[in-house]
Amino acid sequence: MNALTRTDFKFPGQRDVYHGKVRDVYDIDDDIIVMVATDRISAFDVILPKGIPFKGQVLNQIAAKFLDQTKDICPNWKLATPDPMVTVGLKCEGFKVEMIIRSILTGSAWREYQKGAREICGVKLPDGMKENERFPEPIITPTTKADEGHDMNISREEIISQGLVSEEDYLIIEDYTRKIFARGQEIADAQGLILVDTKYEFGKRDGKVYLIDEVHTPDSSRYFYKDGYQERFLKGEAQKQLSKEFVRQWLISQGFMNEPGQRMPEISDEYALEVSNRYIELFERITGEKFSKALDSDNLASRIERNVLSWLENR
Repeated sequence: MNALTRTDFKFPGQRDVYHGKVRDVYDIDDDIIVMVATDRISAFDVILPKGIPFKGQVLNQIAAKFLDQTKDICPNWKLATPDPMVTVGLKCEGFKVEMIIRSILTGSAWREYQKGAREICGVKLPDGMKENERFPEPIITPTTKADEGHDMNISREEIISQGLVSEEDYLIIEDYTRKIFARGQEIADAQGLILVDTKYEFGKRDGKVYLIDEVHTPDSSRYFYKDGYQERFLKGEAQKQLSKEFVRQWLISQGFMNEPGQRMPEISDEYALEVSNRYIELFERITGEKFSKALDSDNLASRIERNVLSWLENR
């Protein structure tokens, strides 16, 4: 059960390091970012107490693939992947919003709808919708990007009026969001999947908008299996899905949604391995490739440090 849950590297030219919920981000010379996808897993804005083997590799390799497959639509930050768990790229000034786009009413949006919400982030929703029902067209429901705690829903109008993103830049990232999502749906469809919803982050560098962070991974996206979707929907049955939602549902079944007084349940080795297998399954389904577990998995930190140092020395 070897998993990388913390890093503490000291790379040449390192200015700073940011430890996020899942990724550790190293600033090199205020110009290059070394982003390490750890094996940490978060849900309900809290990091679970046990890492998931190979999760970081899965996330990093899926994101790298989709960054390559969408760079004709939108420029992105990626320069190279010197290690299976690492992407290096251009440092951008990130916008303080996350662009969430949804094609089906499910997850947190469905939970809000059940409570009576008929408007999410300024987007009006009709009465009478059912769980896992398709929207006539995908809707964008942005959130603020919180450094700590919960991200908060926010409308397009509020984003612009609060100066989080200029109107000019917002129109650009909204257009990119729809186009990248459409590409992701096409790729998923070819693999027998439905890309249900996802989030994108954008930033600027030298006045130009870039797609940053991860793309279409199981941490940022939800996938349903296309086969049987309509039958399950008509019967009101749960959809067979590949996403992190099954972890959230497991936590809910254990009485945890990160609300006051709730205690995080214990994560057994067996459950961590089950989650790992689900991540690997998604990798193979969405990429159409066999997942190859990286070598030196018993010495993850040493391998990463060696590979990143080699890339930095030869760039």
